[in-house]
Order: sequence, then structure tokens, then C-alpha cells
Amino acid sequence: MDTPWVHTLDPFAVGPIRWYGLAYLAGFICAYFLVRRVMRASTSPLPPSKASDLIFALVLGVMIGGRLGYVAFYQPSLLWTFSERLPFWEALAINRGGMASHGGMIGVVIAALIFAHRQRAPFLYVVDLAAFGAPLGLFFGRLANFVNGELYGRPAPDLLPWAVKFPQEMHAWNALQLLQMHQSLARVQRDAPAVDDVIEALQRDDTVVSTAIAPLLLARHPSQIYEALLEGLFVFAVLLVAWRVARKPGTIAATFGIVYAFVRIFGEQFRLPDAPVLAVLGIEVTRGQLLSIVLLAASLGLALLVHRQNRQAGGGWLKGPRRHLP
Repeated sequence: MDTPWVHTLDPFAVGPIRWYGLAYLAGFICAYFLVRRVMRASTSPLPPSKASDLIFALVLGVMIGGRLGYVAFYQPSLLWTFSERLPFWEALAINRGGMASHGGMIGVVIAALIFAHRQRAPFLYVVDLAAFGAPLGLFFGRLANFVNGELYGRPAPDLLPWAVKFPQEMHAWNALQLLQMHQSLARVQRDAPAVDDVIEALQRDDTVVSTAIAPLLLARHPSQIYEALLEGLFVFAVLLVAWRVARKPGTIAATFGIVYAFVRIFGEQFRLPDAPVLAVLGIEVTRGQLLSIVLLAASLGLALLVHRQNRQAGGGWLKGPRRHLP
């Protein structure tokens, strides 16, 4: 059987433009058309012309919340880390990666609250719109994670047909592993380059470097692809079925939170933890799982609140008589 594929994808699409940025753009464009569809199709307190305003607010929520969430949940040291490169303060260096999906969700909720207040629209309905537009953004974002070679998975069996070897893991290697890398390259008349130089050589399809480095890399689960399919396409399919007809405001947001939490908790089993594993009641959980448990509890609470309230159903993407939702 063939050995696992060595990840050689270039994170840059064209010139200085990264696939990561294009993924965000694609996600926001899809969210715009989905939100506009719901506004045009059925009962809505907002006219379709407000779709772009809502997406702009959500963009700010995702970017600010996602970055602050990453700093708070995973790397608080960035708050006191500075460099000579723009933007100087590492907490603001979104261009160098580091976004937390749970932080982005918090930012989206705050953005939806502000937008709903300014537009005098029901807050829960606006959150439903945001939740409906989110999964495809998550899908593209996880694909960008794969292209970047970040958030890769735990070690997988070599016989797993879709296992991948990520050279980016070399950034976490100890001194002995780096020495083995240099020795392997020296055997093929290579100098002892830095890890980034090796990765760039692989992205240029340098077969000499690939042959030397591949045996040192671990075969890993492509957890980014798993998450793209689960957090993105699967969650979107559930919401697509759930909101084919009008629902009480808050139903779609609660459904999103519940389903996302479950698939994220499951998907973390294949993903290399971003932060040290925690022990909760004697059970080891990752930071992502712990945050998803909190999200699950909040979403279940919202679902109970929606069930108890007697509110007019609204939304839905299937075409129907458009009425104003008070």
C-alpha cells in the first residue's frame, strides 16, 4: 500500500493572497445569499435590503470575537507579546493565524444583539439568521486550515488510506528530532535549513527534500477535513431541513448550538489538542470539548426558553407568503 501523502499545499493562492482569506470571503458571501433568501422567502421582520448590513455586522463579530477568543482561550501570552513586524502587538496579528470558532460565535451573538437593537428587530430571529449562515463559513474555514497545515490531527494508523503527513509538525519537534531532520537532509547533500525552509521546499515539490523528510513524519488524521464535513456540511444540512418551514425565533440558533457542540466534541477525538488537556471530574477533555460543553448547555437552555414562549413562527427558506413578523 502507498505511504501516506506528505502535505505540500501552498497557503498562498495568488501572490500575497492566502487561501485562508479567500475561505472567509467565500463563507461571508454564502451567508449573505442564505440570509437574503430567508428574508425574501417568508415571514421576516427585516427587508432583503438589510441582508448586507447584517453580514457586515457579523463579519466584525466573527473577526473580533474569533481573535479575542483565540487569545483568551488558547494563547493569553499574546497579550504581552510584541514584535517588530506589523501590527507589532501579537494579539492583533490575525494575518499570522489564530482564530477560535467559539470566540467567533460569542462575537456573532454580540453583533446580532447590537444589530437587532438598531433595527428594532427580534434578537432571536437575527441570531437565527446568523446561525443559518454560519456552517458554510465553518466549512470553508476548515478547508483553509487543511491547506495551511494547521490544526492537524492525532497520529493515525499508517494503513489508513486518507492519512496525511504534515511537515508543519516539525515546528513542535524537540532538539533530537531536529537533529535527525538535519542528518537526513545531509545524506542528500543538503545544508541544515530552518524548519520553514524545509516546508517551503516541500511546497515547491522538491522531491529530494520530500524523500528525506517523509520517513520522519507521523501519519495523522486529516482532522480539518473531518471538521469541515461535520461542523460545516452536516450542521448545514440539519439547519436546511429544520428551517424549511417557519420556526419560533431562537429555534435555529439553538439547533445550531446543540448539533455543533456534539460534532465538535466528537471531532476533537481525532484532532491534536491546541492547548493542554484538562481533567474535569476525572475525565480528560480538550479545551475545544470543554467550550463545546458550555455551548451545549447554553443552547439547551435557549431551546427550553423558546419552547416555553408563545411567539409567532418566522423565517424559513422555502418560498411562501411573505409577512411581517412583529
